[in-house]
Amino acid sequence: MRAVHDRGSISRIEPLRTGSFRLDGGGMFGLIPKTMWSQWTEADAHNRIALTTRSLLVESRDGLVLVEAGYGDKWSDRERAMYELEPRTAVDALAELSVDPRDIAHVVLTHLHFDHAAGLTRAGAAGPEPVFPSARIHVQRQEWLDALANRSTMTRTYFRSHLDPVATQVELHDGACAPLAGIELIPTAGHTWGHQSILIAAPDGPVLFAGDACPTVHHAHPAASLGYDMLAYESMLSKLEILGRAVRGGWRLALDHDPQHAFARTVDREGRLVLVGEP
Repeated sequence: MRAVHDRGSISRIEPLRTGSFRLDGGGMFGLIPKTMWSQWTEADAHNRIALTTRSLLVESRDGLVLVEAGYGDKWSDRERAMYELEPRTAVDALAELSVDPRDIAHVVLTHLHFDHAAGLTRAGAAGPEPVFPSARIHVQRQEWLDALANRSTMTRTYFRSHLDPVATQVELHDGACAPLAGIELIPTAGHTWGHQSILIAAPDGPVLFAGDACPTVHHAHPAASLGYDMLAYESMLSKLEILGRAVRGGWRLALDHDPQHAFARTVDREGRLVLVGEP
């Protein structure tokens, strides 16, 4: 296993905004009442809050790495309206950096819910086809098996249409490992059984892409577990562990769903860990 902190293994890291969408505010903050979370973010007439899908483009010794694939473009008008999905994808974000999807050597996913992995495929003449045909796709074995079995309380978040076409590209991992130069996978169970966070040895210091273990700055609050979490208590423990490690190790957190901040710093304020978003 390669050490994640090898100097020079990562030469570039770029945040990509791959789309915007809305989800129910209560679902996003779990046990926290609206009287509290509405002070953090505003809900629309349908009680939905504004969210972003964000990826990272990483240039490493192992080639171009994309962290997260976003929700893609395989959506009906009804589905787009339900989630207020912006007509934007990871392909659009990469094009703005003059990167062809065929040049992506690896895709690393925190988990396989639609807003993180549906962008692995797009509609082709004969059905869904891979967006990143040259890439190896890295995910925890537990997550892959659960996704294939649709093992979730949400009936429409794991879709075979974004799994089957890329099955031969998938590399399955069992627990913590460093499969690529400068990139370490850290299991952070809770949101799903196989959820993982990705630690990247960025040139200006380590960056942790925490996925839905901590999707916005507001989710640093211990009780701010998602209503979609399969294991709420384990989710809280995973979050507290990575936030503690972030303080001790000087890590920045990359936030997958925060509409205002791509990165944040973890700060210990009199024993309480909070996230302070970067401009």
